[in-house]
Amino acid sequence: MTVRVQALPFDLGAEISAMTHGRTEIGGVATFTGLVREFAGGRRLTSMTLEHYPGMTERELERVEAEALARWPLDATLIIHRYGRMLPGEPIVLVATASAHRHAALEACAFLIDWLKTRATFWKFEEGPDGGWWVEAKEADDAATRRWHLATGGLLV
Repeated sequence: MTVRVQALPFDLGAEISAMTHGRTEIGGVATFTGLVREFAGGRRLTSMTLEHYPGMTERELERVEAEALARWPLDATLIIHRYGRMLPGEPIVLVATASAHRHAALEACAFLIDWLKTRATFWKFEEGPDGGWWVEAKEADDAATRRWHLATGGLLV
């Protein structure tokens, strides 16, 4: 079980290989990799900068990871989230879950990325040819998190 917050890009293949190497109990791995888009909200992006509170961000990600481990029979989890300035096409986040069975891995991966979008303490600043702007929280992300809240009878992370 691993949570990392880092400025440097990550190698998806190397990270998954390291997570699963020698782990013959794992039957399925689910991953989500978020990338910086060239267009967001109808605007062209030239860069995106993520800011966070060191220490606080990691603790919140660890809380969400612990909740996933309590809900599903997972053999391994990995959350890597970047901060700093990134360019279109660069990786932002990697969420990976591994389990003996695909359903647990897939559901836990979806849960983690949904919760990460609303609970992790990151602030996003996007820049384009016409200047820069701070990105507000999205109702769609809050709705995705509420879906998990309702599915558990009101339990929250």
